[in-house]
Amino acid sequence: MTNFRTVELSPVPLYTQVKENLRERILDGTYPAHAKLPAESELSTIFGVSRITVRQALSDLQKEGVIFKIPGKGTFVAKPKAFQQLTQLEGFGEAMSRMGYEIYNQVTSHKTIAATPHVAQQLQVAVGTEVTEIKRIRHLNREPVSLEVTYLAQDIGERLAREDLATRDIFLILENDYGIPLGRADLQVDAILADDTLAHALRVQQGSAVLRIERLTHRADGAPLDFEYLYFRGDAFQYRLQINRRP
Repeated sequence: MTNFRTVELSPVPLYTQVKENLRERILDGTYPAHAKLPAESELSTIFGVSRITVRQALSDLQKEGVIFKIPGKGTFVAKPKAFQQLTQLEGFGEAMSRMGYEIYNQVTSHKTIAATPHVAQQLQVAVGTEVTEIKRIRHLNREPVSLEVTYLAQDIGERLAREDLATRDIFLILENDYGIPLGRADLQVDAILADDTLAHALRVQQGSAVLRIERLTHRADGAPLDFEYLYFRGDAFQYRLQINRRP
């Protein structure tokens, strides 16, 4: 327990000091993922604070997803969320493989549909035009992390039906195999509550918060190429973006 610092007289509330001390021990590996933390009574003794203070610190860490509690068993360190930077255009599998994660895609549907008004607007085709719709559940280290619904021109979609979409990113196939250079992507991000379909695909409870991204990818010449709805489990994944105050 020598890694813990005792709390000090400071304008910073005691529970915040306890919380940040515990966070440091988690980040430096003193308590790795799924490790059990000391009981509230033991932490109270270590820091020289009340159990109420400890409980508040743990509650904050739990809300942040740093720890989780199992009734009757104790408090444990949560596994860090996988993340992808939004500073460059790349596929999910491309980004995760580079970070050492095991990726697998379960293709649940690959078919031709009539473009809805929104899909038609994004791909700049007439409403009702036949386009390809591809649905995939992306697995990270064998756990479902996202459901992705992709829309492309029918001729490209038919070619993709012959590809190994279980292990390869569509972006890499388009660029490396088909010689279609990618340009930019426009993204819209919001949160929704999981309906029955999303809950089943992502193995979460119905009504759980899910991150939703609409992404329209353009060719290098600016023409729309690939429109997607990306639904991510909020407890398992995050996007990160660094921005500057001035250009």
